Amino acid sequence: MRVSSTRAPVLFAAFCTALLQGCGGTSDSGTGGERQSTTPASAVRVVASTNVYGDIVRQVGGDRVSVDSIISDPAQDPHSYEASARNQLAVSKARVVIENGGGYDDFIGKMLRTANNASSTEVIDAVQVSGKTAPEGGELNEHVWYDLPTASRLADRIADALARADPAHGAFFHRNAEEFDDRLEPLLAEVARIKADHPNAAVAVTEPVPLYLTEASGLRDDTPAEFGAAVEDGTEVPANTMRQMLDLLEDKRVKALVYNRQTSGPQTERVKKAAAENGIPVVSVTETLPEGQDYVSWMKANVEALRKALGP
Repeated sequence: MRVSSTRAPVLFAAFCTALLQGCGGTSDSGTGGERQSTTPASAVRVVASTNVYGDIVRQVGGDRVSVDSIISDPAQDPHSYEASARNQLAVSKARVVIENGGGYDDFIGKMLRTANNASSTEVIDAVQVSGKTAPEGGELNEHVWYDLPTASRLADRIADALARADPAHGAFFHRNAEEFDDRLEPLLAEVARIKADHPNAAVAVTEPVPLYLTEASGLRDDTPAEFGAAVEDGTEVPANTMRQMLDLLEDKRVKALVYNRQTSGPQTERVKKAAAENGIPVVSVTETLPEGQDYVSWMKANVEALRKALGP
């Protein structure tokens, strides 16, 4: 079909815009569903194991980073994720890689071991940054992104790494990390208020994902240890353990149930139903960043939901 002379400039302009956008770098989909933004070709390439860390990188790096978050779909389980050829290519081009560590995202280590740029890639391990260790006789809770001070330290550590990769913008990265830290301060204050208002209040969790946040809030986890372990491992909860968990709710011995909706199954659904039937508030949490939120807004929503569940 012949294009009229009046439409041709418009179509040509649209084509040029699309072409330019296609050639530029982008902040990937691991930013809570936020619109992709064009980044310069000189941007520092970063790979993050999940969109939680990808979002923190984006907040620190701004348009000077190109972020590839490997896991952003709530249906993907980092414990069992198998990396793709695309993931491997991204890692092979990355200047900085952010992993959770602690056995949570072992696929990152596997890719790094076969990457041809391993010696020039700076790897940041969030568990190492956190300083968290396993309790004596127990297992490490690797879900360190639910620890707000760890997120603050991680942002600072990311700024350092980006500054080494792009020294000309070091001040920009460190200023953004400081702004990120400042945004966390009101949340830390709110967590402290919960601790003051509800000291040692009992809660139950479907698995250990939110425990750093509940512990910082001064709350006591009364969940039978075998319950959370079985759910996290994807195994059957023993009948006597399930009975103990249901008794907590039916006897109203906990003030809230914190429920990981990304790993729901018949047993956790049964527990959630029991909480609702007995008037126990349910606080839903996730392991990856919900669409449309950044790390701070997500954690703010979690803290507010926890306070609401506990009451005045």
